[in-house]
Amino acid sequence: MKQEQFKYYKPGEYASEHIRITPTKLADGRDFFYLDDDPEYVSGAKTRELVDPRPLADRFAPHRDADGNEVPYAEPIMRRDPLTGDWIPMAAARMNRPITAGPGATAKGNPLAARKPGDPYQDGEVPDTDYDVVIFENRFPSMVQVPGVPDVVTDVDGNALWQQKPASGRCEVICFDPNENGLPADLPVSRLRTVVEAWAFRTSEISHMDGIEQIFPFENHGAEIGVSLAHPHGQVYCYPFIPPKMEAELQHTQAYFERTGGNLLRDIMNAEIEAGTRVVMRNSSWVAYVPAAARWPLEVHVAPVRGVKTLDELNDQERWDLASMYSHLLRRGNAFFDKGDGKGMDLPYISSWHQAPIHDSRRENYRLNLQFFSFRRAANKIKYLAGSESGMAAWVSDTTPERIAARFHELGPIDID
Repeated sequence: MKQEQFKYYKPGEYASEHIRITPTKLADGRDFFYLDDDPEYVSGAKTRELVDPRPLADRFAPHRDADGNEVPYAEPIMRRDPLTGDWIPMAAARMNRPITAGPGATAKGNPLAARKPGDPYQDGEVPDTDYDVVIFENRFPSMVQVPGVPDVVTDVDGNALWQQKPASGRCEVICFDPNENGLPADLPVSRLRTVVEAWAFRTSEISHMDGIEQIFPFENHGAEIGVSLAHPHGQVYCYPFIPPKMEAELQHTQAYFERTGGNLLRDIMNAEIEAGTRVVMRNSSWVAYVPAAARWPLEVHVAPVRGVKTLDELNDQERWDLASMYSHLLRRGNAFFDKGDGKGMDLPYISSWHQAPIHDSRRENYRLNLQFFSFRRAANKIKYLAGSESGMAAWVSDTTPERIAARFHELGPIDID
């Protein structure tokens, strides 16, 4: 069996034998990857469809509006807020993306599903009629590198107060499973192991692309979060800047190192282990805990025991242990709130990977961590980010970290395999 070779991604022993990555291009030129864990595809006995049958124009080509006028491609831009220094990407073309979930649905069908010949909705993103895990560039990206567009700063309205430049990052989608109606919490650990490999694969390859500073794999789940496509999937945002939350974390981890010589994230993890009260899960490679200053009504941070900066640095055992812990975390999250029938609920959540930045020197004092949270505060209540949170970014919690952890303790043992 001859596996595809990539310039930077190097699969470990398990992935070399049990996961096959097959690259292709979609009809408009976007990158697409199949990640197969089905033995017949891994062995090469079966092959995937590589040709996208849609008659799509090049992604950066001009298009015609409703009146038939030619309109040039509108690349995303970003502007710097002079009050905070934050870069704000602006992608007007995203207003046209299809929404197939919730009351605001604008399209039928599911573009993240495998292709269905004869289905009324023919604009799906997957060329084959089945898949295991797939990755592709977002058709409606918040950030994208446009050929021929110079990555230079200009002044808005000729005033140096307001800086503007192309939002020359990258946005990808990862579909976890072909089952359109499935939940990530219901996926077998073996499939989540393939998802972990997808995160590592993209981190490794994208880290070497020009202009990318931060790689952020994340998952939005649930209509209440604002998910526009109800299919088990996540995304990878690749920023051409250090995003504000990461910048704040880097400032504090660096200051802590300069003051104490220690690693703040390592010391937080060890302190949580020593305290014990807020640790909700452990295995040989990972620790999950409710942080002592948790903001959200349900919040869990997951940290590797070993000092790892990015997802692609994880070894085989750590990747398996992560898949197992993530499975437990999702299922316990769904059981967290009791509606009175003992069945729990499909928890709306955000799962966000915080990795060391690519080029910033402060990366040496950072460690990989997952921050998982939900704004649901009861079975029938949502934590709204109102005046204090939205207006001043000053959080007011409706519970305590110890109560969150106690509820997790009710759901199962701390040590998992």
